[in-house]
Order: sequence, then structure tokens, then C-alpha cells
Amino acid sequence: MIKARVIVTLKNGVLDPQGKAIEGALTALSFDGVDQVRQGKVFDVVIDHDNKKKAQADINAMCEKLLANTVIEDFAVELV
Repeated sequence: MIKARVIVTLKNGVLDPQGKAIEGALTALSFDGVDQVRQGKVFDVVIDHDNKKKAQADINAMCEKLLANTVIEDFAVELV
């Protein structure tokens, strides 16, 4: 089995209202010095075979087709 962690984040320049709300909440909770917050998503995926090259290709395809909106989001895949 191959385990992968996929991290999906908004591309630079894309407005992140949830990140702004979190930033405001942190300031309201007296966490000083918070300059910018960007939110994202994390997916842990387990592939039931041992071919790393195929697993990488499969997970990239999953990201492009479902896990990430590639128009406004970037993704990174880490095989663990």
C-alpha cells in the first residue's frame, strides 16, 4: 500500500475570504502579529498497490478531476 498526503491551497492572487475571517478571529483573540492567513484542504489517500510511479500519476489525476479546482487552486502530493 502507498499512502499519500495531498495539500490543496488557493493560488496566489485568489481572494480567500475564509482566511481573512480566520485572521480577524485570531486578532480578536489577542494573537498579535498575525499578518496573513490562507486556508486550504488536506487529503490523506491510501492506494492499494506498491507501484509508486502509478500511484503518483493516479493521485495527480484525482486532484485534477476532483480534489482540486485547478482554475483557482494548486495542489501538492507527498508520498509517505
